[in-house]
Amino acid sequence: MPKRLSFQLYSARNFEPWEDVIATLARIGFKEVEGFGGSFLNDPVKFQALLQGYGMTMPTTHLFPLATFERELKKVVHIGRNLGIKHFYCPFVLPEERKPTPGYWRGYGKRLGAVAKVLREEGFGFGWHNHDFEFHKMKDGSFPIERIFEGAPLLDWEMDIGWLIHARQNPLTWIKAHGARITAVHIKEFATKGDMSVEMGQTVVGKGKGNWPAIIKALRDYSRCTQFILEHDDPANYAAWAKASFNTISRI
Repeated sequence: MPKRLSFQLYSARNFEPWEDVIATLARIGFKEVEGFGGSFLNDPVKFQALLQGYGMTMPTTHLFPLATFERELKKVVHIGRNLGIKHFYCPFVLPEERKPTPGYWRGYGKRLGAVAKVLREEGFGFGWHNHDFEFHKMKDGSFPIERIFEGAPLLDWEMDIGWLIHARQNPLTWIKAHGARITAVHIKEFATKGDMSVEMGQTVVGKGKGNWPAIIKALRDYSRCTQFILEHDDPANYAAWAKASFNTISRI
């Protein structure tokens, strides 16, 4: 089992109140959660107390958009210090903002790299969280993810393995090539014959496309990954999914 097994709270956003969610996750066996831009960030002190009441921590979180980091640094640092966050990840670019050119993605990487530098000075790590669009080849044959990294030498990577596989990429190849950047992963499973209109085509970890024993081994051998985070983008029953997926990964 990975040293740390966390739960992305985005997976339970439709099942509030949060106290019920945290209590359920604690019963399953989770000790850590990953935040997102949810309502609890409005009162990080209160949410931290809730987590502590169940013996849980939030070492990582997502914030979006990138402009939040660039323009509201004091707010970001306040959230981080009061929730005990160690690592921030920026998770998305809106479709209407994306441009399929190397220059655009290299420039976006430079923006991410500038944020990484500032947050490091404040005592936090900072990285990028991928979806599948970063793995669609551009006209020059390169991938947006490569250009992002080219523009940001200091940038860490939270690899969403499910989206990478969904983009028909081999995670082992990318882990070996960029393991020095990988500080966290999302363990997400797409069904072998998934219907994207039903639970976004996702399923219990271990019942889909991922070769998880090989992936976990590669992460241990080649990366700096310390955070293994279970996520499902639209579960019908988050608790049942979380328990089954937790049990699968716990046996590896």
